[in-house]
This record gives sequence, C-alpha cells and structure tokens, in this order.
Amino acid sequence: MSANLQPLIHDEIIVLRAPTQAWSAADGSIGSSAIHGFFFSDVRLVSSLGVTVGNSAGELIATVPRGADSITFIALQRHLDDRMPDPRVRTLHTRTTTVTGIFEEFVVASDLQHTIETTIEVLLQPDLSTMDHIKSGLPVQPAPPTARSGSTATWLNASVSAALTATGASITELANGTLRLLWPVTVPARGETRVDWSITAADSQAVVRGVDGPASWSVPTLVSADDRLGRWVEQALVDLDSLRLRTVAAPDEVFLAAGAPWFFTLFGRDSIWAARMMLPLGTTLAGGTLRVLAGLQGVTSVDDTAEQPGKIMHELRRDTLVIHGEGVYLPPLYYGTVDATPLWVCLLHDAWKWGLPDAEVHALLPNLVSALEWMRDFGDADGDGLLEYTDTTGHGLSNQGWKDSGDSVQWRDGSLAEGPIALCEVQAYAYEAAMHGADLLDHFGEPGGAGWRLWASALQKRFNEEFWVDSPDGAYPAIALDAAKRPVDTVTSNLGHLLGTGLLSAEQSALVAARLVSPEMNSGYGLRTLSTDSAGFWPLSYHGGSVWAHDTAIAIAGLARDGFRTEANVLTNGLLAAAASFDYRMPELHSGDSAAALARPIPYPAACRPQAWSAASAISVLASALGLNADAPGGVLGVTPMRSGLTPMTVSGLSFAGAGFSLTVNDEGEIAAASGAAIEVR
Repeated sequence: MSANLQPLIHDEIIVLRAPTQAWSAADGSIGSSAIHGFFFSDVRLVSSLGVTVGNSAGELIATVPRGADSITFIALQRHLDDRMPDPRVRTLHTRTTTVTGIFEEFVVASDLQHTIETTIEVLLQPDLSTMDHIKSGLPVQPAPPTARSGSTATWLNASVSAALTATGASITELANGTLRLLWPVTVPARGETRVDWSITAADSQAVVRGVDGPASWSVPTLVSADDRLGRWVEQALVDLDSLRLRTVAAPDEVFLAAGAPWFFTLFGRDSIWAARMMLPLGTTLAGGTLRVLAGLQGVTSVDDTAEQPGKIMHELRRDTLVIHGEGVYLPPLYYGTVDATPLWVCLLHDAWKWGLPDAEVHALLPNLVSALEWMRDFGDADGDGLLEYTDTTGHGLSNQGWKDSGDSVQWRDGSLAEGPIALCEVQAYAYEAAMHGADLLDHFGEPGGAGWRLWASALQKRFNEEFWVDSPDGAYPAIALDAAKRPVDTVTSNLGHLLGTGLLSAEQSALVAARLVSPEMNSGYGLRTLSTDSAGFWPLSYHGGSVWAHDTAIAIAGLARDGFRTEANVLTNGLLAAAASFDYRMPELHSGDSAAALARPIPYPAACRPQAWSAASAISVLASALGLNADAPGGVLGVTPMRSGLTPMTVSGLSFAGAGFSLTVNDEGEIAAASGAAIEVR
C-alpha cells in the first residue's frame, strides 16, 4: 500500500474566509492531522500550532462556532485552579479568518480571589507547502527559514509571504524551525488577561482574492412545520458568504469558490450551478459569475489547456495542478469540461427570468452566441448531433462531466466505458441551452433563434434513438454512449438532470421519476450516484454509489417542475435527514448506505465542507417546495407549492426582479398569503 494517502478531513474543524482557511483539531491545536494548518491562496503557512498556559494545554470543554469565519475553543486550566468542585480558571481561544490572514486571541479568565502569575506559550511551525502536495499525502516539507525582529517574524517563497505579529511576546526559533512565542502574564483576581497574534499573507501570483463586505443576496426567514430546512438554509448562507471570491483580472465580479479545502477557486460548472440555485435570493451573484466566466471564455484552440472558441473554462489555479500518482496535471487555466458551456447559457437564461436587467443580459449576447456555436462546432466533435468529450493530452481529466473521476462512466458489469463519451445529462443541458438561448435571441431581436430550435430538435431526436435501454422494470436512459455509440447500461443519478429541461416526453419523465425513488437509487439520505444493482456500486465510491447533495437537489427540482411531487418529497426528506446528521453543513458528498440499515449517513472522509453547490442546494430545495417559476420579462412569478412535511410554511426575504416577496403556504399546500410580487398560483 502506498504511504502517500489523501488526508481524511471529516472530523476536523474548519474556519474560513476565502482565500484563507484554517483546519485544526476540536481543541484548536494544529498538527495531529495531515490537513491541519493555516492556508492562504492554496499555500499552507503554518503546519502545527499548540498553545499552553503554565506548560499545560488545559482540558477542552467546548468548541463554539461564531459563523463560518471564526470559532472559540474553551478549555479548563485546573492546574492553575483551587481544589473546589467548580472550575474557576478557563481559557477562551478565538480564531478568526480574514481575506488576508488569521487573527488569534487568547484569554485567560479567573474567578479566583488571588492573582495568577504564569506564562502563555505558542509553538508554531512555519510552512509553505502547496495544497496539491498536501492532498497527495506527500511527506511534510522542512520549515522555511524565518526572519525575526522583536515580536514579529516573516517567511516567504517566490510569491507567497507570511508576516507574524505577536505584540508583547518574545519570539525565538527552536532547532527544528519551530517558532516559540512567549508572554509572561498576570491574571488579576476575578479578572482576565489576553494576548493575541496574527498572520498576514500576500500572494503576488494570486489569481483570486477574497471579498470584504456583506453578501449581495437576500437572507430569507423561514418558519415551517419541519425546522430542518430553515436550519439548513441558515447554515448554508453563512458558509456561502465565506466562499465568495473575485478574480484578480475582474475584481468587481463576485462568484463562489467551489469548496474547501481542495477547490478554493473558480470552477466553471460548480460556480454556475451554485449561482443558479441562489437565484431566488437575487441575481447579483449570477451576474458576477456569468461575467467572470465570459471574460475567460475560449477564443482559440489550444490542445494543452483544452481551450476552444466559445468554451467556458473548468478551473482556475495559481499554478499547474499536479495529481501525484495519476499522471494528471492541469494547466493553471484549464478548459477540460463538456458541460460548463451549455450550463453557462442556462444560467444566463434563468438569471434573465429572475430579473437580471436587460442591459446586463444584452451585453453578454456575443458570449451566448459563441457558447451555442461551441456546442455545435466543437462540443459535437464527430458531427453526430450529440455532445461528447475526450482528453487529447494524456494528462488531463479522462472524464469531463460533473462526475469527473476516472471510473465514473462504467457498464453494469463494472467495466469502464471507452471514450469519446457522450453523457446523457450533457445532452439535456445542450437542449435546454439551445432552446432558451433561442428565446434570448428572439427577445433582443437578434437572428438565429429558429436555427437553434431546429438544432435542439435534432439533438432530441438523436437522444431518443440512441440513449434508451430496455429493461423488465421499464426503459431508462443510459448514462452515456461510448466510443462505439453503444448505450452504457448503468442506472445512475445522471437521469435526474434530464428532468425539467424539456428533453423528455411526459411518459419518459415518468419512467425516470420512478427510477429515482427506487430502492436501488434512493438511499433514504439522498440519491445514489450509481444503482446498487451495478457491479461497481460501493457506498463510499466518489461517483459510484455515494450521495451528492447538489445532485439530489437537481433531481428534486426536475421532479417538481415536471409534476412528480410525491417523488420530489421522498428525496427532499432524505436530504433533510442527511443535513440534520451533518449539523446542517452539508458536505460535498456522503455515503450511499441505506437509511434502513444505518441511523445516520456515513461521511465521505475527504469530502469538501463547506462546498458551494451542496450549500446552495438548500435554496434549490426551498424553491422546489414552493414551486417557484420566475418570468420577470412577463412580470409574473409562478408559484405551485407542494403539500409536504414542510407545510404549513411562511417564507419572507426572497427576491424576484429586484424586489422582495413573501409567501405563506397552508398545510394543504395552498397559498394562504403572498406579498411583494405579482404572484400567479399555478
């Protein structure tokens, strides 16, 4: 077995304010896990940290979050206490992340009748390891040299610099490069004393930066018969606030980083889906996401980066991303995705429907046309009317849909499909993009709409001819066509992405809806990525049996749009059960084990948390429960609420066409009250 293993992070504590994140144990100490550290711009600045008072770390009694970006660790210091039963000396260690670094405050509080003379000591190990080095499980690198002056210290490499300030402390360097911060302190009788230290960082090669100030979206208030959705929404918005980023090239355009710790940057697909799910809270985030991606839209063909004219990028990094041991290395600006381009078009259309101003939409029409032309001229590489992908470099991603792991497209017997691969959900995205892109062109008086509707109709016909697999339990769409245009016969969650796009007929949608809630697909904690009757199924497989919150939320949205309310409620209840089990901070994914067998979902131990589209799924589920159907150009917000365990329900603080609105749904799933928008009950 290789010693180079990806760190497990499911039990570790995180605070974050992009592009800064800090990972620690529950007591605030850093160093017992490979993921631990203070990170800035995907570089770890500190690999270990421990605090003692009078040579003792104390005894942890509470870890108290203060939002996503701050936390307090509370410990008893009984070695400084008297011998009475009540603890009278405690410490409060508060860690706060900012867009430029970390601030730490340490308070010693005493209820004793006499003063305490003691010392506070911090042992801190400087580091400059990259995140991909850490993710690959490579050995810890030697500490970089530091420069010290009084109560400050600095260390740096060619682009990243870290400056430590510990006012009032003496700083010395130990033999292994560890920095020792020492404060002699006096704790007054029935009083407290405090010290603090901070690390400020800068990166001259940064491609993304943090965002100060309040988030642009509205914050809804939700009161319902089941409080789990409201609690999930509340935690999700706190997390999403701390995931906001902007690129150095477009500092005014805010988007959401994909997730911490591994994907703390712009991802085309992830950022698009998260912004799309957040539309009921306003269109500003969607506008920023659309524009920043339009600014990076491909203009030429470059094999090494997979850039093509009109193509929307996959990910943006400060440096080449190396996935050690897999022969994969991705250029800093990488375009290896087949779905981000049609999804960009879908986001533009949906943002317009939710009220993105016409002037902002009109300015992006040239990008819209380029994206549509990419689907036809490059996405459909072999001219068969379908979109497919293949990695031509030998060092890029072998799979380029949202399930981008190497084993995500497999036959029912567990063997891997050979590419080029045409994924089923990508055809649905492309169909929706062409139809809705045509609507946008028509609205703004631009030519081409009729041609794109014909193109979409031909894709739909081709899909119906090629993708359907016969089965005794009813036909279903294959996950993909392989290189020989054979339908790959596994049943997967990809089917849920077909619903609500217009690609399927009513009869076909009913077949898909039934599959999604079957015992083989529905875990009770969300939708499995792969059916249990496939040989490759494993509940902890990244894309081959696990559950992803955003994947399930997309299926719920499609079910609701196509009228399958019972099925939508079944999957919603599963996500709510999972959210409660994860204290409402939904991870990137969790296990596909059955709720009938396990009282709570099992963590996927290396999953990002928080993650943008997992958090934004809370808003998507809320929108599905309310049956929201925006039509700002028509001046109407359609509402078709579902009767469910959430009703009766009152929601305020949602946003449509730039104005807030509120809804009350009674226990029969009917609108009892509405205000603030032109509501049309459907």
